[in-house]
Amino acid sequence: MSPNNVISLIAARELAGHPGSAIVYNVVASKAVAEQITERGGTPVRSRVGHSFIKQAMADHDAVFGGEHSGHYYFSRFWRADTGMLAALHVLAALGETDQPLSVLAAQSSRYADSGEINRTIADVPAGLDRVETHYAAHGATVDRLDGLTITLPDGAWFNLRPSNTESLLRLNVEATDHDSMNQLRQDVMTFLDQ
Repeated sequence: MSPNNVISLIAARELAGHPGSAIVYNVVASKAVAEQITERGGTPVRSRVGHSFIKQAMADHDAVFGGEHSGHYYFSRFWRADTGMLAALHVLAALGETDQPLSVLAAQSSRYADSGEINRTIADVPAGLDRVETHYAAHGATVDRLDGLTITLPDGAWFNLRPSNTESLLRLNVEATDHDSMNQLRQDVMTFLDQ
């Protein structure tokens, strides 16, 4: 079960007990997370990557839960601290309420194909980001600079490129409707970075 699946599952359970609440997720979480929060009557709040940003967004929006693609989960009733234990208990409770296996629970929240996080070292990070932004903006994509560079294409596929907060790396995450489209977009972005 991916962290995106866990975020969606916990969000649904938290919203059942706190209808209409805000749920925080970071910029590289699947767009399915925001869709599912909205479908369950919650308010999705997008945040920069990193525990301090997630915790601040939770405080600013009085969110009951926050999750990161890296497998960190934050609960308002646990002082907005990261706790895998409460996350695991939510997953176990969800399993206890059904006779379906974990794979079925995961499949219910899996909507898109994603690349996972790809770490890349390039000589000039700002120049690489500018090349990518210039190309995609000229072709009708939406550009967002909340955390690094997020490009959303007209067909809904998206990717995020951001410098690591902890290492000398550029991190790439890509998501599209199917694996072939995701792989092609990933390759295209890597090509621009290597120029």
